[in-house]
Amino acid sequence: MGDYQKKTDLIWNLANLLRGDYKPHEYADVILPLVVLRRLDQAVEPTRAAVRKAYEQYKGKLENLHSVLTAKAGGSLVYNYSEFDWHRLLDAPGDLQQNFITYLNGFSPEVLDIIEKFDFRRQVSRLHSADLLYHLLKAFEQVDLHPDRVDNIGMGNIFEELIRRFSEQYNETAGEHFTPREVIELMVDLLLSENPEDFLGPDKIVEIYDPACGTGGMLSEAKKGVTRNHGQDPGKVFLFGQEINPTSYAVAKADLLLKGEDPGLLAFGNSFTEDGHKRKRFRLMLSNPPFGVEWKKYEYIIKNEHEALGHEGRFGAGLPRITDGSFLFLQHMLAKRFEDEVGSRIAIIFNGSTLFTGDAGSGESEIRRWIIENDWLEGIVALPEQLFYNTGIATYIWIVTNRKSARRKGKVQLINAVDFWDPMTPRSLGNKRRYITPHHRERIVELYKAMEENELCRIFENADFGYRRVRIERPLRLNFHATPERIERLREEKAFQNLTKTRKKDPEAIEAARREGERQQQATLEALRALPDRMSKDPAEYRAWLEDALRSLDFKVSASLRKAILNALTERDETALPVPAKQGGWEPDTELRDYENVPLQYAPSIYDEDVPLRENVFAYFEREVKPYVPDAWIDETYHDKQDGQVGVVGYEINFNRYFYKYTPPPHPEELARQIAEKEREIAQLLEDRP
Repeated sequence: MGDYQKKTDLIWNLANLLRGDYKPHEYADVILPLVVLRRLDQAVEPTRAAVRKAYEQYKGKLENLHSVLTAKAGGSLVYNYSEFDWHRLLDAPGDLQQNFITYLNGFSPEVLDIIEKFDFRRQVSRLHSADLLYHLLKAFEQVDLHPDRVDNIGMGNIFEELIRRFSEQYNETAGEHFTPREVIELMVDLLLSENPEDFLGPDKIVEIYDPACGTGGMLSEAKKGVTRNHGQDPGKVFLFGQEINPTSYAVAKADLLLKGEDPGLLAFGNSFTEDGHKRKRFRLMLSNPPFGVEWKKYEYIIKNEHEALGHEGRFGAGLPRITDGSFLFLQHMLAKRFEDEVGSRIAIIFNGSTLFTGDAGSGESEIRRWIIENDWLEGIVALPEQLFYNTGIATYIWIVTNRKSARRKGKVQLINAVDFWDPMTPRSLGNKRRYITPHHRERIVELYKAMEENELCRIFENADFGYRRVRIERPLRLNFHATPERIERLREEKAFQNLTKTRKKDPEAIEAARREGERQQQATLEALRALPDRMSKDPAEYRAWLEDALRSLDFKVSASLRKAILNALTERDETALPVPAKQGGWEPDTELRDYENVPLQYAPSIYDEDVPLRENVFAYFEREVKPYVPDAWIDETYHDKQDGQVGVVGYEINFNRYFYKYTPPPHPEELARQIAEKEREIAQLLEDRP
C-alpha cells in the first residue's frame, strides 16, 4: 500500500498547480478527470493501434462500429480511436487545446459519458486560457498508473482516497455525496449480521444496490465489507446504483471503471422519476439519502404513482412531508425486495425526524405503520453526533428486512451507540469531529448479534410503537345576551353582509338587491334590539327568544344568517348549559377539543383481559380522562381507515424515552453552595473591573 500512498500524495500535490486560477473546492473537477484519463490512456496502449486501424477502415461503413472497436480492444469497454496519446499531445503545445478535444472525443461511449458528466470539455477551455493545460498534462506524465504496475484494486484505492480527501477538505456539502468510511463499514456489518450464508458464498451472485450512491463510496465499501464478512470468496459481486448529481455520477462511474467493475450498472438520474433499475430486485441494499431535501419538483409524478398504483407501485404506503423525501427512498428500496424465502436486507441512514415526525394518519406515520406491521423493521442503531462532514445532527441506521430470523419475528431491536466514538485527531473535518473506531464497530455489531436487553440495547414487540389517536370532545357552552355591543358585532358576519349582494349582472338589479338587503339588515337589527335585555345560559330559552324575534320579519331568514346571529350574540361560558346537537348529544366545542394517544398494547382493561382493542380505548378513557373531565366523550366518528375502529392508528419510535436515564438534581444544600460560589465569582469580577 505504500506505493499507492506515494502515488496518491503525488497526485494530491499536483492540485497546487491550480492555486490562484481555481478555488480549492474546484480542484476535484480538474484532478479527478485527469486521473481517470491518465489511467485509461496507459490502459489502452496495447490495443490503441488496432483500434485506430479498425476505426479508419470501418468509419462511416458500419452502423455498429462500437462492437468492432470493442472487439479490437480485447472486449474492453475502454478504447480510444484518435490519433493522439498523452505523449503526442505534449509534442505539439501550440495545438494542444484542439488536439486534446479530439483526443477526448476518441474515447468509447462509457468514457465519454464520464467526461460529459464531469463537464470536462469546459475545464479544458478554462485550463488553456489560464495557461495551465500543458503544465498539468506534463506534470501528470510522472504519474504512472499503467495496469501492469497498478492493478485495479490499487487504482481503486488511489481514486477512492483522492475522492475522500477532496470531499473532506474542500466540499462544503460533502455529506450529500460522501459517507464516512467507518459508518459504511458498520452498515455492511449490520446488514450481514443475520444469516450471511443466505447471501454470500462461492456459488452466490451478490447484487448490491444504492439508489442515492453519490460518488460511489458506499458501493465500494460494501464490496470490501462483503469480502471482510466472508473471507476471499463471497461469490460474484455486482454493484448497482443511481445518482442524480452529474459530477458525483461521473466520479462514481469512473471509480467503478478503474476498479474493473461494470460501470453500466450505474444509472444517471432521479431514482423516483427515472428509475434506472426498474423491475430489478436486489438481495442487499444500503444508502445514505440526503436529509431534509424537498421533493416538490417531482411532486406530480410521485403523487400520481401513489394514487394510481397504490401498493402496486413504490409509494403505496404513504407520502412524507414535501420538505423531506427520506422515506421515499426506503419505500423505493422496499419495492425492489425479493419475496422468496431468502428475501432482502436494507441498511439506510436517517436523521431523527423519521422516528417520530407526523401524527397518526400522516404520511410518515403510515409509512412507519406499513413497515412495522409487516414485521420488516429489524433494528435501529443510534449513532454518535458529529460523524458527518456537513452536519452534526443525530443519525440512525435502520436495518429493514422482509425475512426476519425466527428469534427476531415480531420484535424490533434498538441500540444506543451514541457514546461509541473517539475524537478526530489532529483536527476535525468540517462538522465531523468524531469517528467510530474498529473496536467501537465490533462492539456495536456484537450487541446487535447478541440481541440481549441491557442499558445499551432494548427489545420491543412491534405493537409497542403503535397507538390509537382518539379525539376527545367537550360540549359547547354559550351564554346569550342581546347587548348593543354584541348586536353591533353582527355587522362583521359574512352572512349578514351578503344580504346586500347578488349574482345578477344587471346594474338596476344590483341596485335593487342592495336596497332590499339594507332594508333586511336594518329590520334584523331592530328585531334583535327587541329581545329581552338579560343574559341566558339555557340554549332552549335563548333559541326560543331568537325564533320569536325572527318570526316577526317579513322575509325568510336563512340558516347561515341564523348561525351568524348566534355567533354575534353568544360567548363561551363554562357555567352555561351544553348546546344540544341536531343528531342528539351535545355540540362539541372545537376550542376544547383534545386528543389522547392510547397505546396499542394498553392493558389491563377494566372489563376483561381479552376484550377487543375498541373496548380498551374506552377503558383507557374511563380511567385516564373521565375522572378529570366528567363532561367529555370520545368522538366515535374519528376512526381508522384501515380497520374501522375508533381512533386513528399511529406509529412512532421515541428513542430518547427508551434510553432516558434519570439524573436526580443536587441536594438543596449543594445547590445553595453552588449559587453562593457563583455569587462570589461575580462579585470578584466586579471588583476587578477597571
